[in-house]
Amino acid sequence: MKRICAISTARKDRVFTTKWVDYYGRLLGRKNLFLILDGHDNDPPENAVDVNIIRLPHLPKKRVPAMRRRARVMSKIAAGLYHYFDIAIATDIDEFIVVDPKLGLSLVDYLSSKPLPTAVSSLGLDVGQHLTLEQTLDLEQPFLDQRRFAHVSARYTKPCITTRPVTWGSGMHRVKGRNFRIDPNLFLFHLGMADYGLATGKTLDKDRLSTGWKNHLERREKIFQIITEAKAVDGDSYFQKARRLQTWRRSPYAWNKPAMIPGNPVIIIPDRFRGLV
Repeated sequence: MKRICAISTARKDRVFTTKWVDYYGRLLGRKNLFLILDGHDNDPPENAVDVNIIRLPHLPKKRVPAMRRRARVMSKIAAGLYHYFDIAIATDIDEFIVVDPKLGLSLVDYLSSKPLPTAVSSLGLDVGQHLTLEQTLDLEQPFLDQRRFAHVSARYTKPCITTRPVTWGSGMHRVKGRNFRIDPNLFLFHLGMADYGLATGKTLDKDRLSTGWKNHLERREKIFQIITEAKAVDGDSYFQKARRLQTWRRSPYAWNKPAMIPGNPVIIIPDRFRGLV
């Protein structure tokens, strides 16, 4: 069985940091988690017992330089961890990689079952609240029990799983100098927009607003309109097509990451994913 670690960063977040520790801790073991806290005024969640905590000084920068710095730091920390682990998973704090439940395998079992390339991408599903059909999240219950729709988004088809040292680009959206491969059985659920109240509250964060996050956050909030107005299709009928389109559609200026699929496709999340996150 392969030794697998997970890495992420957080800044004064409780909801998703707690969820990240609980989810990846259950799959990988909390002693194999590395949580980077942005700022010494930033405490870990109560469930982070046995998690490896790395505290860094909070040095605000504009959004793009800050994201590049974060990717470099995570790349270098991961590079060191390969002396102890076979695989490193590096995600944002609100991103959760799931093996298709129809296989009946855990994430460790699946990643240990076959040879892997340098970097593996999971199909990105941006989960959002349908504003007319879904209620405010109950944070004590599994999120995927409460959300039925997701935007199939290339922004979250990210090479988060790596088998040797790499240099991630900003936001972990690509690995510099390398191609990407979308695994046929892995999904990345982005839950940062799963609740309208939680997500829009971020635009009121003075720290984020002062460092140029306003426009970025407002663009992300369009997911609520996309999901609420979409004619959603069954996920299983679309997943293979989505992987094919994302594999072949690329910008000439960003050849090593997928381009967005036109039309903002929205899928109904299959029932077998309920309760997993």
